[in-house]
Amino acid sequence: MKKMAVYCGASLGNKEIYKEQTKELGQWMSQNDYDLVYGGGNVGLMGILADTVIENGGKAIGVMPTFLLERELAHQNITEMHIVSDMHERKRKMIDLADCYLALPGGPGTLEEISEVVSWGRVGEHQNPCIFFNVDGYYDLLADFFDKMVLDGFLTKEDRSKIFFSDSLDEIQQFIDAFIPPAVRQYK
Repeated sequence: MKKMAVYCGASLGNKEIYKEQTKELGQWMSQNDYDLVYGGGNVGLMGILADTVIENGGKAIGVMPTFLLERELAHQNITEMHIVSDMHERKRKMIDLADCYLALPGGPGTLEEISEVVSWGRVGEHQNPCIFFNVDGYYDLLADFFDKMVLDGFLTKEDRSKIFFSDSLDEIQQFIDAFIPPAVRQYK
């Protein structure tokens, strides 16, 4: 069984398509033998995703720092929960548990976590695909920004090709299947 870390909002967003595509992702993950690794919450897109994965026979593995657990945001019906001391430990644990990483729409926390995963891949901390599930063009501006990084000499074209943006689960699966890790970043 493969494990996909999914970073997403603890909010629902204000478009129905975010909820619909989150449910579609959860169904697709179960059909394609991906267990979910996620923040462990029961609210927002996180809660919808975990519920959908479980309802479709998959496993949901949460990783939650104690300070969030104490706010009673923890999902009570997931397969397993890892309790960690802080956000840094959570991010490391999620990276270590998963075989690939995907961001659904979300806020600054979602962006920060998937950006760190992209960055860690470039310096050799993992060898796994990083994907932005670009629901309704949500990540178009970020894709353009990565392209500007290439244009302005801060990101190689090859490394840019390892950061995938798509709203198609079929394309996402093809990207994962064909993924070759980037060469570890060398500094001159």
